[in-house]
Amino acid sequence: MTALRWTTLALLTIGYAVALTYGQLSVPAVMTIGLLIMAGICVNHFSHWAVRAFGHLLFIALAIGLTSHWLPGFLNARAIAAVRLSANAEPFSMFLNLDKSLIGFWVVLACPWVFHRVAIARLAVVTSSTWLVTTTICMVTAMFLGIIAWTPKWPEQTGIWMLNNLLLVTLTEELLFRGYIQGGLSRLFKRLPYNDVLTIALASAVFGLAHVGAGWQWVLLAGLAGLGYGIAYRLGGLTAAALTHFGLNLVHFTLFTYPMFNR
Repeated sequence: MTALRWTTLALLTIGYAVALTYGQLSVPAVMTIGLLIMAGICVNHFSHWAVRAFGHLLFIALAIGLTSHWLPGFLNARAIAAVRLSANAEPFSMFLNLDKSLIGFWVVLACPWVFHRVAIARLAVVTSSTWLVTTTICMVTAMFLGIIAWTPKWPEQTGIWMLNNLLLVTLTEELLFRGYIQGGLSRLFKRLPYNDVLTIALASAVFGLAHVGAGWQWVLLAGLAGLGYGIAYRLGGLTAAALTHFGLNLVHFTLFTYPMFNR
């Protein structure tokens, strides 16, 4: 994990230096990055529980701010501007969020326990089965709720959408909700009965509530999806969870109304 940490840190430094050079970051972003470094030091370099707890609380506060785009200094480029991807669909815009992706980098560097090795054969079985079941349940439920319909398509924006969704959305969210929250709760509650069921349920509930801004339907759908991602993480690790999540999103994007019917 030491090599992975240093490699990730080097890539982070280079990437954000380039972003700063091209005007996608401004000076206030340095304060956020400094606070994340402070949180990581508290978590990894102090043994006192109060200091470690402060580090985790600081990270959670920053993660909320980064996810909500409340923190200054990040000039996220808009890659898709209010495009209607199919008839009756709500116009869709997409930004390349440099702020939100910092959450994933922090988890990689500060919490090496979110990773565990899984055999390739097991990974393939877990990913394919959880993706199929989770996608079917979520898409059928969404159609039943009347917010999407079967609309096969392959928009010209598919390539940039896939790249953004895999690297800046799916991977970041799985590092946070499955790796950090579910994995952290599992370590915290390891002596409780039905530990796995409890931690998957709690992480899924938090994931659902994170979508409250889109309405109660999306809280329900995200909660259901979170259960599938949580099972994938428990049985197949972070890679299985991220691929299950991305696979569901790709099916939604290419085969159904995206993001939903126009209100």
